[in-house]
Amino acid sequence: MAGSPFTVACVQFTAGPDPEPNIAIVSELVRRARDAGADFITTPEASNFIESGEKRREKARREADDPFLAAMRELARETGAWILIGSLVIDPAGEPGAAEGETRLANRSFLLDAQGGIVAKYDKIHLFDIDLPNGESIRESNAYRPGDRTVIAETPWGRLGMTVCYDVRFPQLYRMLAQAGADFLSVPSVFTVPTGKAHWEVLLRSRAIENGAFLFAPAQTGEHTAGRRSYGHSLIVDPWGEVLAEGGEGMGIITAKIDPARIAKVRSGLPSLQHDREFTPPELVRRPLAAE
Repeated sequence: MAGSPFTVACVQFTAGPDPEPNIAIVSELVRRARDAGADFITTPEASNFIESGEKRREKARREADDPFLAAMRELARETGAWILIGSLVIDPAGEPGAAEGETRLANRSFLLDAQGGIVAKYDKIHLFDIDLPNGESIRESNAYRPGDRTVIAETPWGRLGMTVCYDVRFPQLYRMLAQAGADFLSVPSVFTVPTGKAHWEVLLRSRAIENGAFLFAPAQTGEHTAGRRSYGHSLIVDPWGEVLAEGGEGMGIITAKIDPARIAKVRSGLPSLQHDREFTPPELVRRPLAAE
């Protein structure tokens, strides 16, 4: 049974290298979103800070000590809104299952309810390692340990499948989430400008279309530490692939009214989720050698 309609918001901003100024900016934007009628408010990847090298590790805190997480939990209680913290740079040392001697951090998304409780958390599975044509080199696997589990969370309006940024290039993840009952997909991001211009919208619309799901993609924008630039253009996409709101390049919020009944309508008209089939992996077929 479909949940009731609600308003979703995406926060778009430029995270600096220190948490406190980012807390102030995001808090103001979350309050603006709530004043605009948003019931569910989402923030980008790496909302607490964007830093490079050893400074990143020095600034990372454990969950219990992270000031951004504490501030957002209090803000959820203050506003009565559900909040998706797109992700935080977290020190996972001492957590259950943490490998001894592991120095890498976690890129972790948090879903908060209206009382500030942590409903779900997800560690980014796919890590972005690339050398860009502009000379920029990114090696997320040097700084972060990959997550190893998918997450779907119950909300008052339906089920949310949680992902982060580079995950969007792996459609099998989203298919798994949709097959497991996800109605909405979150893709908080820090997308680079070259890849953003080429692929951002088409990838997000594709994931929404393939799975007949609403997709919420709050994004970082502008220039960060060490000259890194983010693409912006936060998106809210409906299950047919229609863009309901787009954030451009500036800081601010975008909102859209979401009717969960739209999901069943789209999926019944194009029931591809019912048509998945198991198949064997491909074999390489070589051309037969010419007869001698």
